Amino acid sequence: MPGGVEVNPVEQDADVAAFLQQLQVEAGASLYTLRNYRQALTEFTRWHVSQRQQPPQWLGLTRADFRGYLRFLGHQQLGRAAVQLRFSALRSFYRRLVRAGKLAASPIQEIALPRKEKRLPQFLTVTQMETLLAAPLRELANLRARTDQPVDAVSYLRDAAMLEVIYSCGLRISELCALRVEDVDGTELLVRVRGKGKKERQLPIGKPAWAALARYWAAMGEPPAQEQPVFLLDAQKLTPVYPRLIQLRLKHYLAAAGLDPSLSPHKLRHSYATHLLDAGADLRSVQELLGHENLATTQIYTHLTTARLRKVYDAAHPRA
Repeated sequence: MPGGVEVNPVEQDADVAAFLQQLQVEAGASLYTLRNYRQALTEFTRWHVSQRQQPPQWLGLTRADFRGYLRFLGHQQLGRAAVQLRFSALRSFYRRLVRAGKLAASPIQEIALPRKEKRLPQFLTVTQMETLLAAPLRELANLRARTDQPVDAVSYLRDAAMLEVIYSCGLRISELCALRVEDVDGTELLVRVRGKGKKERQLPIGKPAWAALARYWAAMGEPPAQEQPVFLLDAQKLTPVYPRLIQLRLKHYLAAAGLDPSLSPHKLRHSYATHLLDAGADLRSVQELLGHENLATTQIYTHLTTARLRKVYDAAHPRA
């Protein structure tokens, strides 16, 4: 960078800082969205400094500036999804400037981006899912069989309950981390979830997931208070679990179950949606359960189930 100047838009740019603050406080954006948008705006600023020798004056940028940036990204051989993510951050930023009355229109609104590849979501079969859900308690049983010493079962029971609840309710990883004990109604078998944009929805929770939660809480020694996180990293400090821990624990149990350890917690959500649709659930209901704002987001699962049905038909029908 010219002159060795390191530009940090979060610290040095009032409009960017206000945008990120609004995302966090008002829109309830996840840590991942905040991180990605901050990084995208930082990258654009660095590009602008390298090209123009000064930070961007956001209100004075034109469509030509962003077309130049798009060409630059193309030369970096970034995937379509990576380009889409960067411009999604820029579009959201400019929407805020327009709403605040600082601009009449966004300079990005008519820029055509490469279309994002349509990828069918990965998922586990019902049998694979059952094998995964059994993995924490199976590991606990094996550990107890190998030693005469007392085994601390709390972390294994917690992990078993986390997997059960993600799959039973189709939760995002951020939603799982944010759950409080008061959000879970064991009598009605309902869970109150705070999703994207701080939107709340009520979801049914299955009896096996509720039983797993009850076992975990019983093992903690004393009943958790209503305001406590459902899943704790440290019971003494009441520290809630965090996304990276869930990713690592899932990776561990996937490997133990003989499944692909690269699958993310979000793939359990994909499995939830796919299994519901396979069993006859209607698309609108699955949309509400997942907390999708647009039906189009949910429709990708119908492509997946249709593709599977086509495969079964082609293999089984004598005149396929």
